[in-house]
Amino acid sequence: MTEPLLTVEGLEAYYGDARALHGVSFSLEPGQTLALIGSNGAGKSTLLKSICGLVTQKRGRIVYRGADIAGQAANAIVTRGIALVPEGRRLFPSLTVEENLQLGGKVRRPGPWSLAAIYELFPVLRERRRQLAPLLSGGQQQMVAIGRALMSNPDLILLDELSLGLAPVVIRDIYDLLPRIVGNGLTAILVEQDVTRALNSASRFLCMQEGRVALAGEPAAHSREDITRAYFGT
Repeated sequence: MTEPLLTVEGLEAYYGDARALHGVSFSLEPGQTLALIGSNGAGKSTLLKSICGLVTQKRGRIVYRGADIAGQAANAIVTRGIALVPEGRRLFPSLTVEENLQLGGKVRRPGPWSLAAIYELFPVLRERRRQLAPLLSGGQQQMVAIGRALMSNPDLILLDELSLGLAPVVIRDIYDLLPRIVGNGLTAILVEQDVTRALNSASRFLCMQEGRVALAGEPAAHSREDITRAYFGT
């Protein structure tokens, strides 16, 4: 039996005195894509940020490759092979496309992703490589955010709201590339508001409701009615 790449056990996370996650537990095997669904405020982004060290007030265990990383800083977690594509992209506005991408490569982990590989995946970025990030379209900025994460050659990539604020044709193009992005055994957690698109892109899903796991499993093992009830808490 394959050992999990990531195991989360009884995770609680706080913003001040407010608890955002209530005992979340799940595991993820190498090469799996997990769709993380739920309404706004369900705790999806908090879960991703907790895994990659951006939420420091937390309890429970986050075991990655056999080591508990729950208390480690974000920069240390990146060097272990976990990369985040944050909601809203969060590019450095004073840097060019290529400079933003090169920041991801500062980790210097071995792997298939390089500037040349990113430009092959997203040819438009090669054309725009000297432009400042704010001058790009929303879709192009999302490509840079994905490319920056891939440049660290992660084993686990966390994709937070890939389609947020993008035109439908751009969303389709990015999701058409998703099999190439998560190829070569890359493990992924995908946060997506479009439930159908998320379930079609994943081997497993986790539905969250008010900071708790409401339903989990393989998409084919649950009816859409069950998923809808878990999503809305009805």
